[in-house]
Amino acid sequence: MSSSAELLDKSESSRDAGTATPLVQPRATAATRTKVAVSYILWPLLMISAIAASHAGMQTAHPILWFNVSYFSLAGLLFLLERFMPHERQWLANDGQLLPDIGHTVLSKLAVQALVLSVGVMGAAQAVAPPGAGWWPHDWPLALQVLLGMTIAELGFYWAHRLAHERPLLWRFHAVHHSVTRLWFVNTGRFHFINTVISVAFGTGVALAAGVPKDILIWVSAITAYVGLLTHCNVEMRFGVLNYLFNTPALHRWHHSMAREEGDRNYGENLMLFDLLFGSFFNPDRRPPADIGIREPMPTTLAAQIAHPFRRAA
Repeated sequence: MSSSAELLDKSESSRDAGTATPLVQPRATAATRTKVAVSYILWPLLMISAIAASHAGMQTAHPILWFNVSYFSLAGLLFLLERFMPHERQWLANDGQLLPDIGHTVLSKLAVQALVLSVGVMGAAQAVAPPGAGWWPHDWPLALQVLLGMTIAELGFYWAHRLAHERPLLWRFHAVHHSVTRLWFVNTGRFHFINTVISVAFGTGVALAAGVPKDILIWVSAITAYVGLLTHCNVEMRFGVLNYLFNTPALHRWHHSMAREEGDRNYGENLMLFDLLFGSFFNPDRRPPADIGIREPMPTTLAAQIAHPFRRAA
């Protein structure tokens, strides 16, 4: 007898193919309905839980420690969910890129972003926008201030990402990320460190120029980290209207398509506002491709991938 998960996959395939195959067999109806319901609430539940954990951690003497606890707890939970309810079963297979994925994450996320944000950007933010100065609405509720800060930073993130696709020199670095042949939570941080520096410079630069305070920039950075994990995870989830507000896994799977008319879309880091405004939003009523990657060669080792863009430039 087929499992409820298999029957759900068959029903999804039938819907995508436009056939009239019944959704489920009678015995699987209850289990399938439960799984569908879970798939709708999972993304907001995980995101809200991570944000709540960050908020609690920021009230302690060690907010960075508790952020890491929250971040890696979310990563561990996604690891389990990817095996319990994967979006693509073929993405569970080993692609031989675990060590490069982790290496890029360590170099790009932990080294570059931590250094730039904690030492450089945060110090500049405190000098540029001290508490109570400028136009910033300090009397607003924290949630609204964070949303405003995310929207401002998103303008920089959006154009950094879009230019990385449209400018060949920048694409050389960004191609490292798009060379993955499967999406899962581990390759969230698979970015060439030059790509990361450019993205951080655009996003935080716009925020600094607008006078976003230091504490709000910290929140934007934390939420961006959570969204990144969820965006790349291989978990079966449904989003509905959330696709028009946030960068979801459903939208980002299209962004990793090898077809340029599909992949050169959905540039948003956290929000889809500027994709909607600038005409790059893409969410057709069909299943995203499972075969993803780039059509150009990419070395398989971490060191060679770091050197690859410079060699191509030379």
